[in-house]
Amino acid sequence: MRIPPFNPYIAVAIGVISVSTSAIFVKLADQAPAAIIANYRLLFAVILMAPLVLVKYRHDFKHIQKKDWIYSTLAGIFLAFHFILWFESLNYTSVASSVVLVTLQPIFAFIGTYLFFKERFSPAAVISMFIALFGSFIISWGDFQLGMEELFGDILALLGAVMITVYFLFGQDSRKRISLIPYTFIVYSASSITLIIYNVILQNSFTGYPADYWWIFIALAIVPTFFGHTLFNWALRWLSTATISMGIVFEPVGATLLAYLILGEKVTASQWVGGSIVLFGLFLFIMSTSRKRTITLSKNVQKK
Repeated sequence: MRIPPFNPYIAVAIGVISVSTSAIFVKLADQAPAAIIANYRLLFAVILMAPLVLVKYRHDFKHIQKKDWIYSTLAGIFLAFHFILWFESLNYTSVASSVVLVTLQPIFAFIGTYLFFKERFSPAAVISMFIALFGSFIISWGDFQLGMEELFGDILALLGAVMITVYFLFGQDSRKRISLIPYTFIVYSASSITLIIYNVILQNSFTGYPADYWWIFIALAIVPTFFGHTLFNWALRWLSTATISMGIVFEPVGATLLAYLILGEKVTASQWVGGSIVLFGLFLFIMSTSRKRTITLSKNVQKK
């Protein structure tokens, strides 16, 4: 494997900072419906990707199987509803609560793999899941004390985590057979179409927003999408999935700090305590599951 052009750990750090801006941008465009913000984030991402796809990857689409087209499209649909639910949650609850609860996605992902693929958990993974879920309960209980709106926002954020989990479950098999750029282009295109239909049904206006909102929509398509997730995917060539996952766990820290500096949002005691417990539980969970995979892989290698 060739030497990376620059330190992949720096790429992960830039990626974490970039994805941490997502909730801030959504909050800054709070007069636009959540589905419209999600719509333009993905639509502009598709438009920006289109030249590269047409020039370099257009022939790849001929070799994509029908099953992979279906699964990738379904993944895109669930990604659209992830953004709708998560962005909508930010209209009701704080950045700190929303981002921490959405970060529970790895927990839901492994529950999904248990239900659909019969993957077994180690006792350490089960304990760490309960620790993370207990932390989310503390956050939700504290927000409930503030009012039903905050609790409703927490529920939307958790549903957003479920949607992104289903997105990964539909896409994980197809992603093995489709290269990154074509797969991402299909998913984002399916999400954009889903969101356009959704906004038409709800009669949300596609125009009439302040000029600075359009810059926010474009920034959402570039910063958390390309400088965030794309850098994570690039770093996977040199770093393990567990390392990338551990980096992403720090997204709530970055988002909360940015919300304090830019939006003036203060963090309540329940958010501090619950958020810390959630992140600690996620840390243990990722460590235990990655260790189990390493042991399993070693055994398989020894058998061969």
